[in-house]
Amino acid sequence: MNEPDFNKSELLPVIAQDESSGVVLMLAYMNREAYEETLKTKRVCYYSRSRQKLWRKGEESGNVQELNSIYFDCDADTLLVKVKQVGGAACHEGYQSCFFRRIDPDSKAVSVEGERLFDPNKVYGKK
Repeated sequence: MNEPDFNKSELLPVIAQDESSGVVLMLAYMNREAYEETLKTKRVCYYSRSRQKLWRKGEESGNVQELNSIYFDCDADTLLVKVKQVGGAACHEGYQSCFFRRIDPDSKAVSVEGERLFDPNKVYGKK
């Protein structure tokens, strides 16, 4: 197998990880067009399922993801991108990672880990 298998599914899940810290930043999806653009530009491009179009990470916020490396798994149906997260925040709520809510397995209590790096109201005009 020489590349991800977009014949299995038009959209493949993509895990974005900060190259230097190892922090998992987010999960998104790519179609073949987003994958090809990412390879060509070295800036990560996803496919937005809600908007039904290509989503160039950081196009509104300026918090782009510069591609360092890209991997695909043994089934060729999931991608891992290791990136430099420009601006420090991958999450549209202003956090470094989209995975900032922690659930305690015993009490099921939810806590927030990390600090907001930007105010989403100022960046997007909404939360």
